[in-house]
Amino acid sequence: MNFKTLELTDNKLRWIDQTKLPLEVVYKISDDYNEIITAIKRLEIRGAPAIGIAAGYSFAIAAHKAQDVSEKFILNVADQLNASRPTAVNLFWAVARMVEMYHKYKDESKKVIIEELFFEAKCIHNEDIEMCLGIGKHGAELIKDGDTILTHCNAGALATGGIGTALAVIYTCKAQGKTLKVFADETRPLLQGARLTAWELQQENIDVTLITDNTAGMLMRLGKIDHVIVGADRVTANGDVANKIGTYAVAVLAKENNIPFYVAVPESTFDRSLETGDEIIIEERSSEEVTKGFGNQTAPDGVKVYSPAFDVTPAKYISYYITDTGLKKGMRE
Repeated sequence: MNFKTLELTDNKLRWIDQTKLPLEVVYKISDDYNEIITAIKRLEIRGAPAIGIAAGYSFAIAAHKAQDVSEKFILNVADQLNASRPTAVNLFWAVARMVEMYHKYKDESKKVIIEELFFEAKCIHNEDIEMCLGIGKHGAELIKDGDTILTHCNAGALATGGIGTALAVIYTCKAQGKTLKVFADETRPLLQGARLTAWELQQENIDVTLITDNTAGMLMRLGKIDHVIVGADRVTANGDVANKIGTYAVAVLAKENNIPFYVAVPESTFDRSLETGDEIIIEERSSEEVTKGFGNQTAPDGVKVYSPAFDVTPAKYISYYITDTGLKKGMRE
């Protein structure tokens, strides 16, 4: 990729502030875990895999800066990280790995504990890079030269430690010499498709056309879309998927128009402790993200706002799950 979303340098985390894109490419760097948690909450760092990676590094950085790496301190850091975003399962998965690593070495010296925590955080990052490559490889099997793909939100390199999940399929197809066209939903209200996906694909010279969210159905009816590929923040045991708000509507439209609908995710995004999507906690965002998005007021003062960050797409709408270990047939007939 022509940019690095997350990078550890001198025991500090360096990241692209995604709230500044596409107008500015701003990198931030910090060795304060509280600042990194704030960055996750503010969506400077976003995307389920990227949040998990940032949590791993944040955990190690917290221990490195602490005078006392007591179990009480470590568990408090874990609680703070887990509370930063409630829907992305990769966050909890990464934090659990870091806590487990701490418990494995907690009776060793502080130096050893910190070395092992940084090692584990780097493992989480490196594993994600490999998982993205696997997703790209398997997903490319579904795509033919000349196909047109619709995607929603941002599930690319900006959302992961590697080349992405949904967009990994597109990047892999390009590397294979396939010519593709991509339509990117703008993705209201924070415009991750417009600000991030469109920018990211342009960096890699991919043919991308930006559309408003409510244009997708018309394009499908006109036969302009061959496949829909999205990422996910959590997949439950029965195959239900939590992803950026609007994904459910896209999935229903895809089924109605007989267009395959794929969910591209690493194995770490599967949460088999939850039976169905009804059990997923859906994060609600600030009303100002709708009424005063990007500083411009677009709604009357005092109006009520309901702004969930995610919705749940039932398994019956999914054609395939594209994972790093292979293609898994969905329930859609």
